[in-house]
Amino acid sequence: MRGGAPREARARGNAQGGFDYDLLLMFVRNELSAQATILLLAVIFSLASMFWAPWTEAIIWLFLVIAAKVILLECCCRFLDTPATEVDTASWRRRLTVAEAINGLAWAGFVLVGMDWTGISPGNYTLASNVFVFASLVVVLAIRMTFAATVMPILYVGTVPMTVAVVARYLMLGDVLYLALAAMAIGVHLYFIFLAKGLRRTTLHMFELRAEKDDLIAKLEEAKAISDEARRRAEAANAAKSRFLATMSHELRTPLNAILGFSEVMKSEVMGPLSNPVYKEYAANIHQSGTHLLKLINEILDLSRIEAGRYELNEEPIRLVNVVDDCHRLLKLRAESKEQQIIEDFDENLPQIWADERALRQVCLNLLSNALKFTPRGGIITLSVGSTDDGGQYFSVRDTGPGIPQEEIPKVLQAFGQGSLAQKSAEGGTGLGLSIVQSLVELHGGALELRSEVGKGTEVIVRLPRKRVLQPVRTSGNDGDNAPTTRPSRPPRLRRPMPNVATGTG
Repeated sequence: MRGGAPREARARGNAQGGFDYDLLLMFVRNELSAQATILLLAVIFSLASMFWAPWTEAIIWLFLVIAAKVILLECCCRFLDTPATEVDTASWRRRLTVAEAINGLAWAGFVLVGMDWTGISPGNYTLASNVFVFASLVVVLAIRMTFAATVMPILYVGTVPMTVAVVARYLMLGDVLYLALAAMAIGVHLYFIFLAKGLRRTTLHMFELRAEKDDLIAKLEEAKAISDEARRRAEAANAAKSRFLATMSHELRTPLNAILGFSEVMKSEVMGPLSNPVYKEYAANIHQSGTHLLKLINEILDLSRIEAGRYELNEEPIRLVNVVDDCHRLLKLRAESKEQQIIEDFDENLPQIWADERALRQVCLNLLSNALKFTPRGGIITLSVGSTDDGGQYFSVRDTGPGIPQEEIPKVLQAFGQGSLAQKSAEGGTGLGLSIVQSLVELHGGALELRSEVGKGTEVIVRLPRKRVLQPVRTSGNDGDNAPTTRPSRPPRLRRPMPNVATGTG
């Protein structure tokens, strides 16, 4: 498995003995990655041994090392070619241990190169050659520790033969110096074993961290899949709901228009006076209820178009002050009927903006209607229009009503969301007004801010971005005089489709 152990193979290895597969895989990759370096080192050792041993023995030892290395590399390649799910870690550990034992015995044969077998004596051994043998032992131990530390049995069979051979050679020499070198060889071997165990612990800890990371990734992927499926279903349900609302709203408006028309005729006694005044009162109630229902249907249609992304802006140069002032005039009589005072705080020098007048008029009317609805008799409503610090424009509606608790503000901005005051009030409404307002403001690239404090009133601020403000420029006319005109700070688009707006955010 060259690309990395699959999660199921790793789990299988864990069940069999704790990262056995990963440890074997690391050993195999180490061996394959340094095969050229090891063979080059064997060649160097063989050439160096010719200084004190016959060249034939050096060549024979080199061929033995190469043959043992080929056996080990062949075993490593077969391990990689075996699918991870089919690897029996216990069986492969035995195979690799045997191959490494052969390799270790071949390297231990280096100590015997130059031995005088006729008299069973060290032959032409010199101090330099003995020191070189000791150095070669250190090099071999360091290399095998680096490669085989992940599997300690393989490390033992690969290094113990070399150390035993070196110690035996020094003991045969019998000199105090060589006895000291023999003791040092044993100490070096034990030290490298200690280092190898520490390296193995570090490797196991790394594998544990990786397993935890993989487990976390798997859980995240599963959670993401569940979330994606839930989102897909929610989007499908939302689209179906929008289609249903739009279809039903259109179907309801047809008979509702007839109800409104006939009830208006009966209430106004166009066809003649009603003999019973109670019937006239009933007709008025029917007309009033039908009007409320028609408003609700229109709001549902607007919300459906916004959520479906089919609401389009008809943008043109307008003055925000004029839009707010027109809305004031439309609702002035309603405010006077409740003895409410509406105060205008307008900046008359504001430039035009590039926006949909109908949409902004709907925004202002909804906000002003809410203020009139919840402001008590004799209360004060303040309409403000001005410029923002970043060069945009804003308008706000502030009332002296009972206010909204802070924890209910996110709720009232949602579709069909109503605060506790609205639910208790007979004029509570449907809870769609602020949701539609927020969607229309966001369609213009603006932002809606709702500030409220219980017992002191509520203020709703609509901010439009600077890019919608038309900047005045001066151009030269045919008569040579400079004529003022305006242009938008960005290229205008007369019709722009509304992006999808989730119901939860209004």
